[in-house]
Amino acid sequence: MPKYFLIGAAGLVLCLVAACQAAKPAAPAAEATPTPIFTIREVMKAMVEPRADSLWNAVATSSTAAGIETKAPTTDEEWAKLRYEAVTLVEAMNAIQVPGRKVARPGEKIGEDAPEELSPEQIEALINQDRASWAMFARALQDSVMVALKTIDAKDVDGLSNAGSDIDTACENCHKKYWYPNDKKPGAN
Repeated sequence: MPKYFLIGAAGLVLCLVAACQAAKPAAPAAEATPTPIFTIREVMKAMVEPRADSLWNAVATSSTAAGIETKAPTTDEEWAKLRYEAVTLVEAMNAIQVPGRKVARPGEKIGEDAPEELSPEQIEALINQDRASWAMFARALQDSVMVALKTIDAKDVDGLSNAGSDIDTACENCHKKYWYPNDKKPGAN
């Protein structure tokens, strides 16, 4: 009997060891590198421009025959929609920084209606020469939108109106460096 008891005890110990080994969490997988699918131009057209426009146009004052009219968010739903627009705009800046993302599709022209703009290949070369500045410009836009987001959360119409100019400045500073650095129009540089 003692012989069978030792074999059974050894079997039980082996089972427990095996169970403990199986219960250990798996080693973490290597971090996946994001794979860019769309171009910077497509991200700008789909995510950045419409969201920035929503924030810029959220507050407006106009003079009409009926008098001064002010447009501003008033309902919880309108404020919530603006918040989603701001969140998307902030995250879009992360998306454009994914290494390997092209500026445009091969052969695609960007500045057909704006001859002062560089070609996609020239823009991409500038970005790739100084990725740190590219990231800095993206971060500047994120920071300006985060200010707007705070005003949205506070439902502060005046603050949101004021935040729009900082968003515009952040966009324009990046465009001046990468899209049209040679533009000599007044106020362009």
